[in-house]
Amino acid sequence: MHKSPNPPACSCGLPHAYADCCGRYHAGEPAPNAEALMRSRYTAYVLGLEDYLLATWHASTRPDALGLANDTPAKWLGLTIRHTEAEGERAVVAFVARYKVGGRAHRLTETSRFVREEGRWYYVDGELEV
Repeated sequence: MHKSPNPPACSCGLPHAYADCCGRYHAGEPAPNAEALMRSRYTAYVLGLEDYLLATWHASTRPDALGLANDTPAKWLGLTIRHTEAEGERAVVAFVARYKVGGRAHRLTETSRFVREEGRWYYVDGELEV
C-alpha cells in the first residue's frame, strides 16, 4: 500500500494539511483569531460539521439548528478572504465562498462579525453582498 507523502491541503485555502489547519479547531483547539475561525467554519460547511458550526456561533444569534442534512448538497469550490480587521475583542472578516448546487455555480459574499469571549472567537452575524 502506497501512502501519499503530502496529505491533501485543507479546504480553507491555506496550503496546510487538514489535521494541521482547520482539523485541530474542529477537534477542540480554539481558533487563534477571527480569520482562522472563519476558515474553519468554511471547512466545517465543506465537511457538513453542523455541531461545530453551532458551537462556534455566538449564543446571542445562534439558530437552534442549521439542517445541513436536509439541504440540497453543495459542492464547495473555494474560499477567498478579502479583508480582515480586528480591534480588541471584535473582528470583521470579508470573504467570498464559491460553491455549486445542482451543477449551478454560486458566490456567497459576506462581511462577517466575530467576538472573542473567554479566549474563544465566535461568529456573530454577517451582511451579505448582493
